[in-house]
Amino acid sequence: MRILVTGGAGYIGGTVANLLLQQGHTVTVYDNLCHSRREMVPAGVTFIEGDVADSAQLEKLFSADWYDGVMHFAALIEAGESMEKPERYFRNNTASTLALLEAMIASDVKRLVFSSTAAVYGEPVSTPIQENAALQPTNAYGESKLLVEHMLHWMHRIHGLHYASLRYFNVAGAIPGRGEAHEPESHIIPLILDVAMGRRKSIKIFGTDYPTPDGTCIRDYIHVADLAQAHLLAFEALASRDKLIYNLGNGVGFTVRQVVESARRVTGRAIPVEDQPRRTGDPAVLIASSEKITQELGWNPQFVMLDDIVASAWEWHQQRYAAK
Repeated sequence: MRILVTGGAGYIGGTVANLLLQQGHTVTVYDNLCHSRREMVPAGVTFIEGDVADSAQLEKLFSADWYDGVMHFAALIEAGESMEKPERYFRNNTASTLALLEAMIASDVKRLVFSSTAAVYGEPVSTPIQENAALQPTNAYGESKLLVEHMLHWMHRIHGLHYASLRYFNVAGAIPGRGEAHEPESHIIPLILDVAMGRRKSIKIFGTDYPTPDGTCIRDYIHVADLAQAHLLAFEALASRDKLIYNLGNGVGFTVRQVVESARRVTGRAIPVEDQPRRTGDPAVLIASSEKITQELGWNPQFVMLDDIVASAWEWHQQRYAAK
């Protein structure tokens, strides 16, 4: 199939694009490179630099070629920043996606896999979180993604769009030659590994008074390779299904301090921590139930141990900075 991947120069989008190529699909990556790097685009794809908010360029993109569908990753992803600059997130994540949907509908492209987030749930009433849980975001990032999900519902109902909304929990790990390389970096595992490499003095832990065993937030970590496989399964399922909503996680939660301890075991290095106050909008516990996608699409994650996820990230991290 011919598939357009927005945000395909990023960590997750690039990993998915790489898997699509391996499966024999023709891939076009569309990315503005605002928080990613051109060299992270997999060899063998067609790369077009552009912004999802640019309706004129999107019109040219869809008129120049036919696509069987779109995988949409382009977005701002920092929950903390979204509580300081919510307007950026509604403009970039919500309004820009509307421009993409309009271009798809105008070109009769009817299949979309959307990169959503566990942040649409906010502070959960119970865990593990199922797809029918209340949608009550506690930050503007989660709200910006939830608004897109609402749009997808109406585009499906009125225009016949087939879509999958994949609600990620914390994505981590690496595949050979490809891992997290955000500019700037803000995700916890690569930040911890920066400390292990001596690139940072310590790792900041935001909030040590949550109602958890050690007072730090609990999160569910999913390996990026398992996440990519779920995208492919969802895209294929949209050939016969018209609406899919799935959580993607490991089903197990780890505190921030447990993640630090895992990194100490994997790297064999001291990793100092620096306790900080809570960040606005951070839920105490986010753990996924991914039973639905497992039962319906046969998704079978291969990386279930935290140390294995961290070890794959550590291997990538060392290779990345050894090359500099």
